Amino acid sequence: MKVVVQRVSRAKVTVDREVTGSIGNGLLLLVGIHENDDKSIMRWVSDKILKLRIFQDEAGKMNRSVSDIGGSLLVVSQFTIYGSVKKGTRPSFIEAAKPDVAEPLYDEMIQYLKKRSGLQVESGSFGAMMDVELVNDGPVTIIVEKS
Repeated sequence: MKVVVQRVSRAKVTVDREVTGSIGNGLLLLVGIHENDDKSIMRWVSDKILKLRIFQDEAGKMNRSVSDIGGSLLVVSQFTIYGSVKKGTRPSFIEAAKPDVAEPLYDEMIQYLKKRSGLQVESGSFGAMMDVELVNDGPVTIIVEKS
């Protein structure tokens, strides 16, 4: 599992002109699920994200987590994170989990984050063409990965 974590002041995802998720201060999570991922990997990645100290404290140092600041999470599935361009110029997505594996794990991740954090957790729509808008705060972008 590979997640691109972006600290945002606001973000939203739209499908067919309908907003499916919108947050203020918090984290946008672009989630790529690998063909070998399972629940234990999803839980490890989710817990790591909730504890990432990437928000500023009173001294201006990145020392607070999204949980510490009471922020929000916007979770968006993005299989293209596993696009490989090792050969040629057309990405290969062979390592990305197929939808029948990825979608249940993505849904479970959303539920896990809600239960584990108590924060507002919004999401995109799995497999849909989505427009994602964000204001990257910092900018701060971290990749959390576990295989």
